[in-house]
Amino acid sequence: MNKSELKPAVVFEQFAKINEIPRPSKREEKMIEYLKDFGKSHGLETVVDEVGNVIIRKGATPGYEDCKTIILQSHMDMVCDCLPELTIDFDKEGITTYIDGEWMRAKGTTLGADDGIGMAMELAILDSNDIEHGPIECVFTRDEETGLTGAFGMKAGFMTGDFLINLDSEDEGEIFVSCAGGRSTTATLDIQRQNAPDGYFFIKGSVKGLIGGHSGDDINKKRANGLKIIARFVYQEMERYDDVHLVRLHGGSLHNAIPRGGYFVLAVPNAIKENIRADWNVFSAEVDEEFHVTDTQMVWRMRSYDPEPVIDDETARRFVYALQAVDNGVYSICQDEALGGMTETSSNLARVETLADKIEILTSQRSNVMSNLDNMCNTVAAAFKLAGFKVEHSDGYPAWKMRSNSELQKIVRYTYHKLFQKEPVVRGIHAGLECGLFAERYPNLDMVSFGPTLRDVHTPDERLLIPTVQMVWDHLLLTLKSMPHQS
Repeated sequence: MNKSELKPAVVFEQFAKINEIPRPSKREEKMIEYLKDFGKSHGLETVVDEVGNVIIRKGATPGYEDCKTIILQSHMDMVCDCLPELTIDFDKEGITTYIDGEWMRAKGTTLGADDGIGMAMELAILDSNDIEHGPIECVFTRDEETGLTGAFGMKAGFMTGDFLINLDSEDEGEIFVSCAGGRSTTATLDIQRQNAPDGYFFIKGSVKGLIGGHSGDDINKKRANGLKIIARFVYQEMERYDDVHLVRLHGGSLHNAIPRGGYFVLAVPNAIKENIRADWNVFSAEVDEEFHVTDTQMVWRMRSYDPEPVIDDETARRFVYALQAVDNGVYSICQDEALGGMTETSSNLARVETLADKIEILTSQRSNVMSNLDNMCNTVAAAFKLAGFKVEHSDGYPAWKMRSNSELQKIVRYTYHKLFQKEPVVRGIHAGLECGLFAERYPNLDMVSFGPTLRDVHTPDERLLIPTVQMVWDHLLLTLKSMPHQS
């Protein structure tokens, strides 16, 4: 397959244009201008609110004027990540894609299909003159990935539709009807540094090549967290040898990404440096075996390092003990049978930085039950407070509760079955969706979420299963034709 054979062509043409435009989270100005120009060039009502969300309204086609208004919604920003050896300026450069069998990938970077492919479907509908539909509002929110800024800042009345389809899901054939709420936690600790004693050797150990993934949708897949692995080894060595000193422990990036690697720098007496190397070899082999199913491409390295001041011993130990203790991964499973054993509550150790005078740690907690989200945040905070850290939580975002009498859910299930002669899977998702915030401002809004199949989003391995785009497109168009009439 080559790019000229991609179907539906109208969607992939729009996706290619989107990927030419830089759109990192919080820096979506170029995309906002593109959407404004797009709407105006098509003669469509286009509004940008005070936080940068864009809405483009398109009237009904003949025969559908009295249908209820439907909102199609996606977010305009993308997680920008690349392979370590690649140099790219995401503020100036676009994404280069290629075809790999039935998958579309990017060359060394995230693909941007989360949520560029949802945007592309909306723009293809707005650009069309042969698609039957009632009144449509196409909404493009900003900064979904790092703060849900657009959804938080959207005021009631910006959207006016009766139904909303969120196009930010990653498994074709699955209709999402609820999502987790979430909150980030930042822990900081001031540190003092001092010179290591004479006769010490500095050594750096690193691991990379982990699968990583989305800290919500992939947290239950038992993938390795690069920071937890590094912390385990440093904790082990500090317990084994009294005279090991910590210089650095670093890794991770975004709150919603499982760390794909990390590194440490230790100062150790010359007499035990070979012991540290031997321990590292044993440890790496054990962890390789531990994650032999999920993370098969781990790369382990250890080398000498230039001397630097070390963190005072008491602080370093409290820091490493906290990293060993802090909860990471799945905490509890949903009890509601309708949600099919989905992860209810989890935590992700997302980023650690050891700076010259302080340590900064970022974690991310999620839950479909807001009281247990509070509990998970308190659990994480307690580990760091015991170690002397100052802890702050973000405001977070609410869960989206399943609606038992959803008219839209019935419609999308019917249209899916009509097209494919099988029932879709209807379930919740542990990742956060903007629907939770929409539900607060628009309590009567009937919502679902669906989209084509994506894998390894938020990583350079992100890929889009091409045949599922046509399936979702067909499902979306039949759903638009099936909107109920105004009562």
